[in-house]
Amino acid sequence: MPNWADKLIQEYSDGKRQLLKASKNLDKKNPVESEYKTMINSMTEDMDFVIEWLETGRQPGTYRGVDKRSVYQIRSLENMDLIPDIADQLDDVNERKPLMTREEKIILQDILSSFSRRERQCYLLNVAQGMSWAAIADELGISKSSVQTHIKRARTKVAKRINEVG
Repeated sequence: MPNWADKLIQEYSDGKRQLLKASKNLDKKNPVESEYKTMINSMTEDMDFVIEWLETGRQPGTYRGVDKRSVYQIRSLENMDLIPDIADQLDDVNERKPLMTREEKIILQDILSSFSRRERQCYLLNVAQGMSWAAIADELGISKSSVQTHIKRARTKVAKRINEVG
C-alpha cells in the first residue's frame, strides 16, 4: 500500500540504479564516453538529492525546515477519512452498525505512522488484505523471512500501543 512518496522514492531508486549500471559500462579513456559519464554522475547526484528530500521531508543540506522524518508518508496518514467505515459495506444486522470513532482513527494513525514503510506495507497486506507471507514476499520482491520480520515488528508496535491505551 505505498503512497505517492513511497512510489516516487522507488522510481528514483530504480532510475539511479540504471544510471549507475550504464556508467559502469562506459570507458573513461574515450572522450565522448567520458563526457557521458560526467553527465550520468551529475544525474545520479540529483537523484540522491531528490530521494533524500522525499525520505526526510526536508531539503538536503539545510537544517531549518521540517524536522520530521518521512513527513510525506505521515501526511498521507493524517487524513484518516480515507479509511471507510465498514458500516457502509455491511447489511443492517440487528440494527447495530460498527463505526470507527474519531479517537480510534487517531490511535490507528499513530500506530501506522510509527511503522517503517516496509512494516506498514507488509502489515497492511497481511491484516487488511489477508495475504499470506509468501504472497506478500512475491508482491514486494523480498524474502518470506523479511516479510515475517516486518510483520512481527509491526505487531509488537501494535501490542505496545494497545497496552498504553488500554
